[in-house]
Amino acid sequence: MSLSLSSSPQLSARFSPDATGELIVDGVREDFVEESTQRVREAVLGRVGEIAAAAGRPVRLTVSDEEGDWLLAVQPDGSIVDEEALSAGPEPEHVPALFRAAPPLEVLPDDAPPQNASREAPARESFLRVERTRPDRARQGMRGALARAGVPLGPSAAELRERAELDAVSRHWAGPRTIAIVNGKGGANKTPTTALLSAVFARNGGSGVLAWDNNETRGTLGWRTEKDDHDATVQSLLPATDVLMSAGARTADIGHYMHHQNADKYDVLRSNPTMLATEQRISSADFDRLHAVATKFYRLVIIDSGNDESAERWLRMIDHTDQLVIATTALGEHAEAGALLLEALMQRDAHSARLAREAVVIVSQSERTGPASEVRRVATGFEPLARRAVTIPFDPEMHGGRLSFESLAPRTRRAWLHAAAAVAEGL
Repeated sequence: MSLSLSSSPQLSARFSPDATGELIVDGVREDFVEESTQRVREAVLGRVGEIAAAAGRPVRLTVSDEEGDWLLAVQPDGSIVDEEALSAGPEPEHVPALFRAAPPLEVLPDDAPPQNASREAPARESFLRVERTRPDRARQGMRGALARAGVPLGPSAAELRERAELDAVSRHWAGPRTIAIVNGKGGANKTPTTALLSAVFARNGGSGVLAWDNNETRGTLGWRTEKDDHDATVQSLLPATDVLMSAGARTADIGHYMHHQNADKYDVLRSNPTMLATEQRISSADFDRLHAVATKFYRLVIIDSGNDESAERWLRMIDHTDQLVIATTALGEHAEAGALLLEALMQRDAHSARLAREAVVIVSQSERTGPASEVRRVATGFEPLARRAVTIPFDPEMHGGRLSFESLAPRTRRAWLHAAAAVAEGL
C-alpha cells in the first residue's frame, strides 16, 4: 500500500488473539489477517520496517496486545529496539572498542616510585568461571516474539505471574503431601478437579503424583481416566499392602495396581463402580495401610473423596490430609454443601478446623450458558470461609468422557494452573 507520509508519521499497531491485527499510519488503518498470531506480528513489523526505510530515519511504533502497551523504535534497516533504549545512559556493548571513551589516565606524583619497582606477587583472577546472570527476557506473546528477534523486552506482569505459578506447582516438598478434594454433594466437580490438579502437578513437577478414588459409592475417576492392561482397583491393592511395605518391595511393583496416565504423567488408583458400597467398605485401619503405601511410592497424593462424609474411609482421609480443596460449581446446592462442610469441620477437631481455615475453594462454571458473574459471586462468598477461592471457566472437555489436560482450551489450562498454585501455597 502506498501512503503519503508526514514528516513524523504516527504509527500504532494492535494485535488480537484470533490471528488478526491492525496498523494505523497517520490515521489510516491497514488490516492484517494471517494463519497465526506470530505471522500477523511478522507482517505488521515488516510493513513498519518499509515505512522506516522510506522515511530514511527511525520511526516510533506504539504496540498494543493482551499484555499491554509499549513503545518500539524501528530503524531504517528494519531492526527493532525498545524505544526507551534509545535514550538509555550506559554505552551499549556492541559499540566497537575504537569508538568507546578511553579511561582517564592516572596522574602519579613526582616522587612516586616506578610502577614496576615492586616485586610482590601480583593479584590474579581466579580460573573458576563466574557465570554472568543474563537479563530476563519475555518469552510469550508479542513481547516474546520481539525478544527472540533481539529486542531487549522483559516479561509482562501476566507472564511473571505465570512463571511464579509454574515454579509453585513444580516444587518437590520434603516428605509426601496429601490433598483431599471434598464436597458432600454429588456432581460438584470433585472428579474433574482431582484429575486436572493431578495433571498440573505431574506435568510440571515430574513423576510421583497419585490420584486416588476413595469413593465407595460408584466412584467414576477410573471411567474418566486412562486404563492400563489390568483391572486393578483399591480392593486389589489392599491385600498387597504388607508386601509393598516390606524392605524388598521395588518401586515398579506399584505398577501392578495403578493406571498410568501417559500424557498427563500421574497414576490413578481406581475404585470399582460396578460393586455395591456394602461390598467395598474400607475401615480406618484399611485406609491407614493404603495411605502408607501411597505415601511410600508417591510424593503427592490427591484423593477424590466421594460423597459419604460419615464413612470411616472419608473421616480417616481427613485425618491424613495436608491441604483441603472444596470442589463446587456455581449451583446453589453444590456451593451450600461445600460451605456447610467447612463449617462442620471447624467443629470436629483442631486438625480439621485448620484444614477448613486453610482450604482452597475451586468454583467451576458447569453450564455453557451460565453467567461468569455467578461463578465469581460464589467464589466471593467463600472468601471469608477459606484461604483462597478461585474460578474455572466453562470448557466442554471437562464434561463427560476422558479427562485430558492437553484437550482443554488455553484459558482453561491457565485457570487450572492458577488453581494448582493456590493449592501448592498450603503444602
